[in-house]
Amino acid sequence: MTALTGEDEVADLCRDLIRIDSRNAGDNAGPGERKAAEYVAEKLTEVGLDALILESDDRRANVVARIEGEDPSRGALLLHGHLDVVPFDADDWRHHPLSGEIADGCVWGRGAVDMKDMDAMILAVARQRVRERRRPPRDVVLMFTADEEAGGAYGAKWLVDNHAGLFEGVTEAIGEVGGFSVSLGDRRVYLIEAAEKGMAWMRLTAKGRAGHGSMLNADNAVTELAEAVGRVGRHEWPVRLTPTVKRLLEELEIGPDDVDKLGPLARMIGAALRNTANPTMLQGGYKANVIPQNAQAVVDGRFLPGFEEEYFATIDELLGPNVSREFVQHQVALEFPFEGPLVSAMAEALLAEDPAAKAVPYTLSGGTDLKAFSRLGITGYGFAPLRLPADLDFSGMFHGVDERVPVDSLRFGVRVLDRFLGLC
Repeated sequence: MTALTGEDEVADLCRDLIRIDSRNAGDNAGPGERKAAEYVAEKLTEVGLDALILESDDRRANVVARIEGEDPSRGALLLHGHLDVVPFDADDWRHHPLSGEIADGCVWGRGAVDMKDMDAMILAVARQRVRERRRPPRDVVLMFTADEEAGGAYGAKWLVDNHAGLFEGVTEAIGEVGGFSVSLGDRRVYLIEAAEKGMAWMRLTAKGRAGHGSMLNADNAVTELAEAVGRVGRHEWPVRLTPTVKRLLEELEIGPDDVDKLGPLARMIGAALRNTANPTMLQGGYKANVIPQNAQAVVDGRFLPGFEEEYFATIDELLGPNVSREFVQHQVALEFPFEGPLVSAMAEALLAEDPAAKAVPYTLSGGTDLKAFSRLGITGYGFAPLRLPADLDFSGMFHGVDERVPVDSLRFGVRVLDRFLGLC
């Protein structure tokens, strides 16, 4: 009887994970990650690994395991993925987002792209290597976290703050939002995340004089806030080319003004050319004829590596003296050189499975658990390798509807990850 391989089981692992409801609506709401963590731990324990479940709060669970390498004296490699997913409205989907349905050659469901696909690939590769007693060149730490979709307070941040010993010897990491292919004419490039924008979720508050809605009031908090939000939301941020973005544009042989020609990819690449600040929430007042004493808004701000000081100086100028701001979330921007043995191993593993592959760096407009891990001095990249059909708008499915990943892409990812672990 032929032994089960990682390629054979990766789709089923992905389906099983999708069927476990681990929605994270923020504010510690939702079913939590405990059931998903138990599933992952069971799959690791089944092949002989010691899987540790660490619960940061009721239902908020993380899983950690270590595979011993041939040379434990070398710096260890961290493979990380998060178990939570964002909410959804099932009525908007062609297949129920918790079904794990296989249709049209794809696994469908919430998390198929972000990021239970990578969780499944890590599990599949780890299980196969342990079954076959193939040790990696150095120690590999497997980490499946809670709460990434809400900033990581119950996941990566909590692990770094309370269980730093689990990261002993770890020098480098790979995780989500990178390594997937994009077809540009007759070229196929694989975007490796080498940088992340910083996060500044800000609550804005304007205070004024409460009063009757029928009377004159030059100190109206709603008016003050609305004008400030309008200035922030309409501000045209200047182009700022970071080293990673410069390298990407050079590799693609385009200039900043040509990004719109990249089709769906323009949304992701365009957001890395400049800082952004998008108003997302407004709140003020409680009755039609009452002028409230204060009004609030929330802005999703993202700043480029190296431009945080400039960013907040601009925000404060746009807000003016009568609107204050406080952080809902504030996380660092990251940027790492696209060079060295780890980057070479990624490129080589891709090329071995796809002779047309060209690995290029890019800047993620969002953020990942790597922000927390970087506090321990860990260098990291987004590398969840998938060879995708040219007509699949993969980046558009992050937090979108009809999230799905091709089965063949999952199998490709297992082969690349397995080869990568042997090279690094």
